[in-house]
Parts: sequence; C-alpha cells; structure tokens
Amino acid sequence: MRDPENIRELSELSPDYMGFIYYPGSRRFAGDLSYSDIAGLPGEIRKTGVFVNSSQEEVLSISGKMGFRTVQLHGSESPGYCRLLKDRGLEIIKAIGISPGGRFEELAEYGDSCDLFLLDTAGKGFGGTGKKFNWDYLEHYDLDKPFFLSGGIAPGDAMSILNLEHPDLFGLDLNSKFEIEPGLKKMQDLSDFIQKIRS
Repeated sequence: MRDPENIRELSELSPDYMGFIYYPGSRRFAGDLSYSDIAGLPGEIRKTGVFVNSSQEEVLSISGKMGFRTVQLHGSESPGYCRLLKDRGLEIIKAIGISPGGRFEELAEYGDSCDLFLLDTAGKGFGGTGKKFNWDYLEHYDLDKPFFLSGGIAPGDAMSILNLEHPDLFGLDLNSKFEIEPGLKKMQDLSDFIQKIRS
C-alpha cells in the first residue's frame, strides 16, 4: 500500500496485515508515506514493512519511525540477520521463492529465526512475479512453521484455496491481481474475496 486514501478504505475491510514496501526498485515503493498516513490504522491490523536486503539498521529505523511490528524480508537475508531483528522484538516473515522441484527442507535453517514463511513463486528479480507456483508442492511442506501463500492469487481463487486445507496455511498475500495499478487496490474485489475466505 502507498496511497493514504486507499489505505483508509482497505482498513475498513479489517485485513490482518497491511504491507508497505521499502525497496526503491518496486513500483509500490512506499517511501513517501509519513507516519501520520498510517497512524490511525486500527491496532489489530499489523502494519508490515517489506524490505529487500536492507541493512538491519535501516529496517529498525524505518520500523521504529513508522510503527511497524512486523517485517517481511524478501531478499537473500541470512538466518542470523533474521534472528537479530527477531530478537529486537519484530515479527519476522521470510519470503521464499518456490521453483519447480524445490525442496522445503532447505528452509529448515530459518526455523528458529523467523515467525512465518511467505511462499511465493520464484522469479529472476526481487518481489513477486504475479504468477502461481504449483500448489500441489504444498503436500510436501512439513516444517511445522506457519506460512502465507503468495504468488498470483486472484479473485476467482477463493474456493481452490479453501480446498487446500493445509494445517500450516496461516494467511494469504493478496496483491497484483487485486490492483487497479501498482499500489492501488480494488476494494470491491478484495471485499468479496475476504468475505468468501472468512465465511
């Protein structure tokens, strides 16, 4: 999110998390937002800073300034990097790109250093591709760590997601398929989708 009015509208749908991207290379870069733009969000919405290979000092500085309690790390951050931020009181979501034939066992080294994984489709650059990976791969996920499902989730996917019934599926990352343009969300599509998932 990056538009103050769009942020306010989305808050009325009571999402559990709301993300703000601090990667200058992203079309959704939220660097122009001020604390006052998001200070009025309900406390139950976890304001989340999204970072890509930023220094730990930068993550802590921006999180403190903006009131983030959660950070999503979308680069090549090490388990030790994640652990330091976790020890500073932040909830850590580590984004992982899933590629064909990928093995979830490789994520085990992050087990003690993050709170949640975000499973996205692997791409050449940083950030999402807007495409789904093969959700059948989730049958092999047994790390006992909750995860967000990400990657090309669209308004028509609600029933397929509800049928996954994976015990560690914690939440959904909704982004490009619910946008008018990068960083500007379609409220009706989001409202309908969230209502179906929560019912």
